[in-house]
Amino acid sequence: MTDLDEYLRAKEPDKRERAANWSAAIGLQKVDGLTPSQYLVETARRNIEGEITIQDAGRIIGEYYKSKKVRAEAAKTRTDEADFVAQRMAEVLCEPTFSFSPASYLAIHRKLFAGIYKFAGRIRDYNITKVEWVLRKDTVRYESADVIAATLEYEFERERRFKYKGLSPYEAIAHFSRFIADLWQIHAFGEGNTRTTSTFAIKYLRTIGFAVSNEIFAENAYFFRNALVRANYTNIPKGVHPTTMYLERFFRNALLGESNNMQSRFLLVGTSDEPATLVPQRREQAGEQVKEQARAAFPLGVKRLIRIFSGEMSVVELMAALKLGGRRNFLEKYLTPAIENGLVEMTQPDSPRSPTQKYRLTAKGLAAKGRGA
Repeated sequence: MTDLDEYLRAKEPDKRERAANWSAAIGLQKVDGLTPSQYLVETARRNIEGEITIQDAGRIIGEYYKSKKVRAEAAKTRTDEADFVAQRMAEVLCEPTFSFSPASYLAIHRKLFAGIYKFAGRIRDYNITKVEWVLRKDTVRYESADVIAATLEYEFERERRFKYKGLSPYEAIAHFSRFIADLWQIHAFGEGNTRTTSTFAIKYLRTIGFAVSNEIFAENAYFFRNALVRANYTNIPKGVHPTTMYLERFFRNALLGESNNMQSRFLLVGTSDEPATLVPQRREQAGEQVKEQARAAFPLGVKRLIRIFSGEMSVVELMAALKLGGRRNFLEKYLTPAIENGLVEMTQPDSPRSPTQKYRLTAKGLAAKGRGA
């Protein structure tokens, strides 16, 4: 809990909303082991009370850290980073505008970390690993740097195609959990990935109609990050497979007011006292319906085409691999939609109508193939 709990119970809705945004922003600094200063908390109080605007709060924090003494002290614990990012996160959460796109995702990172990281708002250009306590010092396999941009485009396009209409809240949460887990696993940024993804997730949830309990993020920041880790970790010899079960519990608490257990010790791989999910039947039904829609994100012909690609292949080779006889059918249901979706491109130009014309997967297509399309 933060020092702003009293405001979360305030009668005035404006105060409650501002307090919830600040509470989430302050609490989420914990995912990177940071704790904002008491000065930041007091500045937050002034904003919640209506004495200053959220922008005023940013300027006040900036003035505070102009002191060499304050900066020197903060450098030991990165308190300055925690303060700046918490204020900026609260400001982003207050903004009513939102655009569902990779550009918006990058813009959030830029907003949060401008002046803190030189690469703010830029996709990382190197590969990474991170030792995780919950994985007993193993690491999630993050996306390779050379396909991050294409993978981001792929994931956003697949999510745009997904239809939430007709889904129960459980089904919607099951799908949303998988999308956020996949987005986080790309790990588009060198640092600040979880804080950016959390901010984006809250904004996106609001646009699809959910009333988000922001304080859940503040109170369970470690659990949230560990749930993202478990949603993307595989160790077949040890019988560990990716699961969004924990992430679904988190979002069901945040969105539906459930009381699922939020202790990170239950997420530690190999633990024997892992609690059962509260509503296994509903969750399994949700998972099946969500998987069915996700499989339909691209036409079946496009998926089959992506799977059989190996390097550069001609029209004749592709049709043979697919065991197709009708060239018109191949062009209409397989090749043309794959090209239109940016998954396949022409190479070694001959003629678009020539059976010897060769094609290859684009970076986006390679990313889709790697994820099972």
